[in-house]
Amino acid sequence: MESAQSATPTQPLRDDGAPALIATIVPEPAVAVDTRRDLGEEPLPGEVERVERAVPSRRAEFATGRACARRALARLDLPPRAIPAGPRGEPLWPAGIIGSITHCAGYRGAVLARTAQIATIGIDAEPNAELPDGLLKLISLPEERDRLERLAGIEPSVHWDRLLFCAKEAVYKAWYPLAERWLDFEDAAVTFEPEHGRFTARLGVPGPLFQGRELTGFTGRWLVREDLILTAIVLPR
Repeated sequence: MESAQSATPTQPLRDDGAPALIATIVPEPAVAVDTRRDLGEEPLPGEVERVERAVPSRRAEFATGRACARRALARLDLPPRAIPAGPRGEPLWPAGIIGSITHCAGYRGAVLARTAQIATIGIDAEPNAELPDGLLKLISLPEERDRLERLAGIEPSVHWDRLLFCAKEAVYKAWYPLAERWLDFEDAAVTFEPEHGRFTARLGVPGPLFQGRELTGFTGRWLVREDLILTAIVLPR
């Protein structure tokens, strides 16, 4: 099954020159770069400290995610630079830039935009496979599990438990730059619209102020393609 609301991203790109896969669910003016393979690049000074003791595979996926982000910076007419990690592992972007990086088995990607246009971005990628035993109960609310059971009966080719996890990861990545505090899995209730490739996350805790009002949730998009699940939240100003 493939589902996504149509979007026309600005200059999306894969490392091989093809359109970025995640660009399908990322609207303008964000830019997207992704790859299905590691690019063989090394972390830059300022980044390497995050993975200096990591196994080679972890180091490679980290470096490739940063490389995708630098290619996205170039598409925003900005020079390459190190993208260090903050205290919770979040990428620390240049002034005036917001973005998100994701990686899973066989996929790495980054989506960036200018903060004058986009307030926050959260993306995530996962294999379209069932979650490990016991994990769904840890990351979901009872109401969400009821909805997933119904959705599985409608479209069994999608692993809805993994999609829920992927959506909540995107929610956290979009939340943190605005709130700068932790958000647990049970602090957001996610509802999917399979016919439109959209999802809505309703916050169960007080949100940060956004444009003079308390933020109460996010709307995102999702896509299942090439054995992957991709989710994206792009919140415009």
